[in-house]
Amino acid sequence: MSKPHKSHALGAVLALFALLVVGSSVFAAGQSTGGGKELFEKRCGGCHALDRDKEGPRLRGVYGRVAGSVDSFQYSDAVKKSKITWTDEMLDQWLTDTEKLVPGNDMTFHVEKAGERAEIIAYLKQTLDK
Repeated sequence: MSKPHKSHALGAVLALFALLVVGSSVFAAGQSTGGGKELFEKRCGGCHALDRDKEGPRLRGVYGRVAGSVDSFQYSDAVKKSKITWTDEMLDQWLTDTEKLVPGNDMTFHVEKAGERAEIIAYLKQTLDK
């Protein structure tokens, strides 16, 4: 039996790495890996909480809710008039560029990485039943 060449081992390692990278990207796009809570706390927690208004409105139940509809929070007129229902697509657009989706809103923050947006959205969806 011959010994495997170094190039075969290197090829196998590179193929495994590529599979892991592609697989993790596909997984993150479709569902949460459990990092959504940490991302939410890190990226959103300064202004938002799940169960109380802070600088931004409470976000438990935001998925499927009409924008600007939490009575205890003072939204911008632009958000109140937007009539947006928060779905995967709308939340992704909002987190990508709030000003493009709703010009004149008060939130200037955005999440550049699509994978992070997907994790945060998946987490917000998971909090509906808790």
